[in-house]
Amino acid sequence: METGAYLQKLIESNYLREPVIRSVIRALELPAGSRGLDVGCGYGAQVLWLAEAVGPAGHVTGLDLRREFLACAGGLAERAGLSDRTAFREGDMYNLPFDDDSFDWAWSMDCVGYHPGDPLPPLKELVRVVKPGGIVAIAAWSSERLLPGYPRLEARLGATASGIAPFAQGDDPESHFLRALGWFHKLGLVEPTARTIAGQAGAPLSDDLRRALIGLFQMRWEGVQSELSQEDWAAYQQLCCPESTDFVLDAPGYYAFFTYSVFWGKVPNCQRSELIR
Repeated sequence: METGAYLQKLIESNYLREPVIRSVIRALELPAGSRGLDVGCGYGAQVLWLAEAVGPAGHVTGLDLRREFLACAGGLAERAGLSDRTAFREGDMYNLPFDDDSFDWAWSMDCVGYHPGDPLPPLKELVRVVKPGGIVAIAAWSSERLLPGYPRLEARLGATASGIAPFAQGDDPESHFLRALGWFHKLGLVEPTARTIAGQAGAPLSDDLRRALIGLFQMRWEGVQSELSQEDWAAYQQLCCPESTDFVLDAPGYYAFFTYSVFWGKVPNCQRSELIR
């Protein structure tokens, strides 16, 4: 999916995801007036929610590699009246452009630990830029049940490359996002904690919620045709295409849920070289 279309789907799907992500943020109990970092901030929505969580004396910096997203983020913050409490920078999670101990906390959703590859190097970078006693938190989409009444088809979709992304067949099980407590232990973070929070949607669906779910279908199961049987592909089109007379969102009893999982821990008061070596 090209960048502009993907950005639009993200914006639309946030109507569905926002209440859950805000609940995840509240679970962290970020200190009022604190300064934080959002790595992989995308178009900036979570930066605004984080800024609201730490209050008017706090500040949040968002970092992303994609200039198109950062341009959108700056405009979003300005329209929300939060430009003085937020900032955005282009940068790489593997080499954060900040000094050691620059922030009271660092956060990353659907990025650090969720991106393909070894999760420890970018997680070490988060630890490096957070002050002793500060919080390091990573969160990601962790499950969904979006096709009620069609568990076999949804299981097939979940087993496709798109369905299990960013994990892939043959990857080290230790690199799966839900192993994050083990990563935190390896890095010496104290009080490692995990929590899973569910969101839901049910009929009757508002127009906004309907658009969010359609966008979610398209992002979650993009390009699955080659991995499905002809029968399953036909069933997918019948259920998941808005033009279909059997579109699943039109079912009077439609209900779906999804989850986000968050892991966090505190940077201990020890020698920095001992913690991140």
